Amino acid sequence: MQAGWAGAADEKKKRKKKPQQTSQQASKAERQRSKAAAPAPRPVARPAVRDGETEARLIEVYRLIGQARGRDALARAEALVRDHPNFQLAQLVYGDLLAAQARPVRMLGDVPDTTARAGAALLAELRDESQVRMRALRERPPEGTVPSQFLALSPRVKHAIAVDASRSRLYLFQNTATGLKLLADYYISVGKLGIEKVVEGDQRTPLGVYFITSNLDPKSLKDFYGSGALPINYPNAYDARRGKTGSGIWLHGTPPNQFSRAPKATDGCVVLANPDLERIISTVEVRTTPVVIAQTLQWVAPQSTRNEAQRFEEALNAWRTAKSSGDAERALGFYAADFSAGGKNLAQWAPTLRSEVERVRGREIELKDLTYLRWTDTADTMVVTFGEVASGARSGATKRQYWVRQGQQWKIFYEGVTG
Repeated sequence: MQAGWAGAADEKKKRKKKPQQTSQQASKAERQRSKAAAPAPRPVARPAVRDGETEARLIEVYRLIGQARGRDALARAEALVRDHPNFQLAQLVYGDLLAAQARPVRMLGDVPDTTARAGAALLAELRDESQVRMRALRERPPEGTVPSQFLALSPRVKHAIAVDASRSRLYLFQNTATGLKLLADYYISVGKLGIEKVVEGDQRTPLGVYFITSNLDPKSLKDFYGSGALPINYPNAYDARRGKTGSGIWLHGTPPNQFSRAPKATDGCVVLANPDLERIISTVEVRTTPVVIAQTLQWVAPQSTRNEAQRFEEALNAWRTAKSSGDAERALGFYAADFSAGGKNLAQWAPTLRSEVERVRGREIELKDLTYLRWTDTADTMVVTFGEVASGARSGATKRQYWVRQGQQWKIFYEGVTG
């Protein structure tokens, strides 16, 4: 066989020294020349990514792996990392699927020991991210249930947000005529040191009932914050009552080089992938949208909250009746001894209440657009927002009160006018 290959080579040398192009080579060369002479095509804009779409594609890869359809999973993973090269978890899954072509893969991120040691922290974060994404998608909220904090929402409150830190998940609701409807839910990151923020700089995410206070223009922000930011009112009145400090707690996006961050990766903010944040920014309203952040959300049937709501409503209506009666001292009896508002204690603030009662002059007070949310940890509290309108008046102040249950009684420990 070697002699044969040598003979063929000798025969080739006897031919013309200048090789002739085949028709196929000539055709290819002509195409190359035409391509070079033609104007460069305009770059094709990549279609916008919808919220939740990228995670859904990752979950589809997981599903195919579970069905032992490795080739299909590999093709889907390859397309996913091509479209989102900054999605680190998808890159890790894709790497595993490539490795599985040659050897068994023992776990997510099955890399050589030296690589595993060098990137141990990153590997651990990506494995955690994978687990919490899968857990939240397996353990869906029961149909027709809502987080227990949402007792009553005014029709003027169009949307609401709830965060379950244990599942690294944010839930977006629409407030409809028939109650809260779950629109979407998204993977999120919280503080590096977890939750229950206490002091400035502790790298924890606060727990409680908050409201979106503004919508920051992304042009005014560093790339680190991604598509924008929605600040919340931490510390709220209940936080301040307990001496908690800090500021700058936002819902914001991710930098260009990161599709998502580890479950615990922020300095206290709640961070989402940019397409998910963009959906929220385009949906919710500033000042009226409540944001509940809980260690674990308790999902309940809406009607099951009515008994608890009714007990509180009785106290709220008793306060309204006392104020409508024109008896300031009777109304003051609904305020806690440690009441504080605007840097004033109850004795210092009492003239404000007396002045309001005097202006009402015994007219009936209506509470319009009433919203109240419950928060329970070391104490049972209510965050109440309403428009206070005296009979005969066209409008009135929008107020927010914080109530605490002391024994069998509800008392107001903060009251202020909202923007």
